[in-house]
Amino acid sequence: MARKTHVQTQLNGEPVEFLCEARQSLLEVLRDELHLTGAKEGCNNGNCGACSLILDGRLVNSCLVLGVETEGKTVETVEGLAAPDKLHPIQEAFLENAALQCGICTPGFIMSAKALLDTNPNPTEHEVRYWLAGNLCRCTGYDKIVRAVLDAASA
Repeated sequence: MARKTHVQTQLNGEPVEFLCEARQSLLEVLRDELHLTGAKEGCNNGNCGACSLILDGRLVNSCLVLGVETEGKTVETVEGLAAPDKLHPIQEAFLENAALQCGICTPGFIMSAKALLDTNPNPTEHEVRYWLAGNLCRCTGYDKIVRAVLDAASA
């Protein structure tokens, strides 16, 4: 049995502790240990963006970050966006613009959009497309997703 490491971090604004193996990715820890299944495993090599989340204010692919690397850091996942009784404006905009189909890529796009709007609350369409270039969708064209982000920015 592999030795596990004790990790303390802030997850969606709450202190969290977990045990993980040194080789476990943050994506694996979130899904398998903490039972947060919003981040999806698409490629497991950083190319699709389905597992995107915000780590210490930076957009990252959680499949490329080790769980042990989150010690003392702040992690934001899609599960932490909505209030108990209200969706986050980005989530609302995705619904209103029908910017989703199967849903595998949606959490990653939403977290990427949040990271963009956190750093640039009034992006141009070009900036949105550039920022979302690391996220792939196999079901839709990207126009509805871009429109949703622009609508969220104006909200």
